[in-house]
Amino acid sequence: MPVTEAAPPADLSAPVDRASAGRFVDREVVPRVADYERVGRIPEDLLASVSAAGLWAPFLPVDTGGQGCDMLTLGAIHEEVGRGCSSLRSLLTVHTMVAWAVQRWGDDGQRARWLTRLASGAVLGAFCLTEPDVGSDATHISTSAVRRGEDWVLTGVKKWITNGQRADLFLVFARTDRGIAAFLVPRDAPGVEVVPIHGMLGTRSSMLAEIRLRDAVAGPDALLGPDGFAAGMVMTGVLDLGRYSVAAGCVGIVQACLDACAEHATTRHVQGGPLRDLQLIRARLTDMVTDLHAARALCERAGGLKDAGAPDSLMATFIAKYFASQAAARHASAAVQIHGAAGCAEDAPTARLYRDAKVMEIIEGSSEIQQITIADEAFRRVVR
Repeated sequence: MPVTEAAPPADLSAPVDRASAGRFVDREVVPRVADYERVGRIPEDLLASVSAAGLWAPFLPVDTGGQGCDMLTLGAIHEEVGRGCSSLRSLLTVHTMVAWAVQRWGDDGQRARWLTRLASGAVLGAFCLTEPDVGSDATHISTSAVRRGEDWVLTGVKKWITNGQRADLFLVFARTDRGIAAFLVPRDAPGVEVVPIHGMLGTRSSMLAEIRLRDAVAGPDALLGPDGFAAGMVMTGVLDLGRYSVAAGCVGIVQACLDACAEHATTRHVQGGPLRDLQLIRARLTDMVTDLHAARALCERAGGLKDAGAPDSLMATFIAKYFASQAAARHASAAVQIHGAAGCAEDAPTARLYRDAKVMEIIEGSSEIQQITIADEAFRRVVR
């Protein structure tokens, strides 16, 4: 296993919540984010700090090393991390998806093997669904999995995999003779090749990769849940959780835009007075404040419904992600405009927020896919 095998355990005596995550972000992330975004990789010492802070999978049960926090708290944590760095929040997102899937669908052996290490960050996870020719319509994936003796052998290519360069465990969706199934594939399994992807528009340090499976031997215990079961249950549940995390992260982007613009408008002077006195600037910040509260409320509603086990939590998450990602893109653009030329510099926080916000409109279901899905809600009550 990689160096994070010896990651320090989380301090379970200190609760992981919005406040602790916010302090972590302000102390460990904000001062360094420009440096590691420039090199396109989150440094190992920061990954270890995330482990020590207990942020990888705090929703897991205490007996596995988690804190048993609820979904509402998890959303608040991911909002705070998103405020500091969308790349790091993206790593938390995919790791959350893997850890939750193992907790929800894994058998006793899989839970015993993986959960404690996923909780501590000794093992980092990545979610492998997208393929070079398959994005939103995931039911058309071509990666295959067949039995060869007792082992599962996977063949195919997964692309745009967040944390693919660094992850130790891949949650891979592949087609069997019974349908789509989910598999836990260790990075060091024979036949697994990781090809880094560089030069992306946003989330530049999320360590994207292409995962090539060349008759990759995953072992007899790789299947997660029943064979052919993934498309209807595992995939739906995991994507919903990822969408929730992205929505929360988008709220963080809006908060970061608001903070940056309020600071700049206070310190920047034009025509003998602070920029904040201009009515157009105040109108922009008013819209930011309003959308921030609205997006946060939608995320909190989605999180509360998940905690209650409500069936409409899926639609609530679609709505939250759609609204929050649109708000993030809109206000990141406004933040660059308010900062002027200074906001366009390569290392400017507003430039990074602008790039990252555009990505949020695409990942975990594009805005157009969200529109198709959410529109069904309008017709649900009238269709008999």
